[in-house]
Parts: sequence; structure tokens; C-alpha cells
Amino acid sequence: MEKPIIEVKNIGKKYNITHHKGGYVTLREVITNNLREPFKFAKSKVKKMIGMDVKEEFWAVKNVNFTVKKGEVIGIIGRNGSGKSTLLKILSQITPPATGEIILRGRVGSLLEVGTGFHPELTGRENIFLNGAILGMKHEEIARKFDKIVEFSGVEKFLDTPVKHYSSGMYVRLAFSVAAHMEPDILIVDEVLAVGDAEFQKKCLGKMEEITQNEGRTIIFVSHNMSAIQSLCKKCIWLENGSIKNIGDSDKIITEYLNAPTSKDISLPPQKSNDIFEFKKIIVKNSEGKSTHKLRPKEPFTVEVHYHSKKAITKPFFWIDISSAYGHLFGASMIFDNLCPETIDGDGVISCRFLDTILLPQTYSVSIRAVSNNGVDRLTNAMIGATSFQVIGTSKDYDMNGVFAEKYFNHDTPLIVPYEWIYSNGKVVKPSWQKK
Repeated sequence: MEKPIIEVKNIGKKYNITHHKGGYVTLREVITNNLREPFKFAKSKVKKMIGMDVKEEFWAVKNVNFTVKKGEVIGIIGRNGSGKSTLLKILSQITPPATGEIILRGRVGSLLEVGTGFHPELTGRENIFLNGAILGMKHEEIARKFDKIVEFSGVEKFLDTPVKHYSSGMYVRLAFSVAAHMEPDILIVDEVLAVGDAEFQKKCLGKMEEITQNEGRTIIFVSHNMSAIQSLCKKCIWLENGSIKNIGDSDKIITEYLNAPTSKDISLPPQKSNDIFEFKKIIVKNSEGKSTHKLRPKEPFTVEVHYHSKKAITKPFFWIDISSAYGHLFGASMIFDNLCPETIDGDGVISCRFLDTILLPQTYSVSIRAVSNNGVDRLTNAMIGATSFQVIGTSKDYDMNGVFAEKYFNHDTPLIVPYEWIYSNGKVVKPSWQKK
């Protein structure tokens, strides 16, 4: 019997968190303390004794056990702070576990953070060879695959430009291309793909499918995009508070994850924000107005956006995007026909009701953006993958002679779906093209 390509046995990762009690430290105190260096150790001990310096153990990952067979694609899901990235760093041998052991039977390639293994002063061309060497490729191997790496990344025009001038998306394109073409036995990919545009994300998913189906390689994939996980991974691991909550079939685990109680889910995905505005909560509601993560194929639904603005902002516009693993499908933007509310201030709710949809049974992600429309407040907030919902149904739900009309659902062409906005004051507005 063939042994698993990955064996994770009771691994854990512990960090010590120091809690300081007291006021801030001035520059004068820093200089004085440096002159009193001989007494530094004694001083720290005294602080601990009187409770001013308290250390707490934090287990980012604890008691994690699983195995992965050769050629499997495993998705890892979980809310922010659940231990996903820490687990991947341990699997990539970037950081050692505090407990347990990992057995890897093959070469590992990983893509965890933007620019990892890149030198900012070197050009894209030079970094391909540098990054490839860090990932374990020989110079001859990199040279042989150089043209394919550049073609896939799409950065040939900037190949001889120092990467410090690259955007985060260009970083990811080049880094993923190098990692994917090194032909690793195990490819580990973090949420870093979310930095790329929808077209490149689709391209990356296609490449990962290719290297698993055609080359029999193994992939560990972390993402907040449930539709991407569902599309690529047959098996899924759900992490919660550093431990495995559940593991099994992706459809089953994702359904459980999306329908888990949300009372503790106070952390939203990272949002590009400023100090005057923030998103507080994003809720999907069904046709009956109830919060849900499950919809029927033809059911109208509402995306409800809870926000807080620290000052009055005039003419802001909101934008909502619905995506699948294949990229953008449809959405709504207030900038059409000048549908922006006159002003927002304090706590409020903006909702968008999608009136006529026909969606295939899979998982969809919801992203949102808020932008000021007056050129003064400089409001620009965005949350990619703010929440997700799943469409549940069978062929009978579509009235298409029992066959899913895949040609109708052409993922390369965004759909046009009627919608209406509901302001905090209850006012309902529609784009002019829907009023005819």
C-alpha cells in the first residue's frame, strides 16, 4: 500500500504573548534604561512579580492530525485567526512545530505571501532565477522553463524592471508562475491569490487543476472563496481556534461551515479602509427576509451591508460583486444613474435586492466596495470575499428538460441581473434601464 505523501501527527505551534500594564515609554526612559543595562534582568523579574509584565501562552495550532494521498487536492477553510496560515508555514517548513511531527514524501513548493523569496532591487528576470533556486530548482531547470514562466505570468513587458516597482498583483503573478512551473510534488497555496484579478485567479485555478489531473501532483489550498475551494478540492479541512473542527467531503464541510452560528463571527475579511468609514457586517437574506447561507436556484435575495461612518459623507456609492470560482458573474453599482444617497453618517444599512437570478448549485462569494463620489472625503473601502452563500437545487428546479443549460451559464460573460437598492431610510431606487 502506497504511503501518504503528507502525514501530520499531532502538531502544534505555541507563541508567548506579553501583556504590559502601565503607560507609554518616553525617549528619555529608553536612554536611561540603556545606561542601566546591568539591572535590566532584575527589573523584568520585579515587573512579573508585581503583575506589570504578564506572559500568556497562545496556541495558534494545536493537536492537528491528517494525512494526504498523492494527487489529492485539499482545501483548508476557517475564519480569520483560525490557524490556517500558521499551518501552511509549518507544512512549508518555514517555521517548526512546537509539538508533533510532519512527514513529507516529495518536493514542496509554496506561495504564502506576496514577494516571498523576491529581492526588491533585482529585476523580474533575476528574481525568477533567485526564487526558483530558493524553491529548489537547478539553474538549468529554471533556464529551460524560463519562457513558459514569463508567458504565464504576463509580466514580460516589465521583466527587466526592479520588482520594487511592481504592483502586488504583478508580484503574485510572477511568484505563482515560478512555483507552479517548478513541478513540485506538493504545492501549497495561501489566500495570496486573492490579490490577483479575476482573470488571473481563473488562470491559476486552471493551472492547479492541470497539475493535479494531468501530472498527479498534490495541492494544499487555503482560501476564503468557498466557490474556488468547492471547484478545486474534493476534500476539505475546517479549522477553528487552531484545531480541526471537521474534515471530509468539500460540499458537506462547506455547507456546515456556512451554516455555523455566526454570533462569534465578529471578524470580517481584511478590508482596505481608512479612519472615517468601516463595514461592520454583511448579511445575505432570502426572499422571506431571513438571514441565510443557502438559496434556491431561482430565489431573489438581498445583500445587506451594515456600516459605520465617523463623519457625514455626501454622495457615496456602493458596489456589490457576486462571483463564482470562475470569476465575476454579476453585481450592482450605485454610480449608474447617480443612485448614490445624499449623505451617510454614523451607523447605517444599505441593501441591494437581486430580483431575477438563475444560479447553478455551487458556492458564490460576495465582495463589496464603498467609494466617495465627491472627490473630497477620499472614502475607499473594499472587502473581497466578505461573505458567501450556496445555491442548493436539482435539475427539476430549472425547467430545462432535466438538463443544466451550461451554455446559458457562460462564466466568461458576466450576467445582467435586475436589482434595486434600499437606503437606510427605506427608500427604494432602481437603475433607469430597469424602469422600462
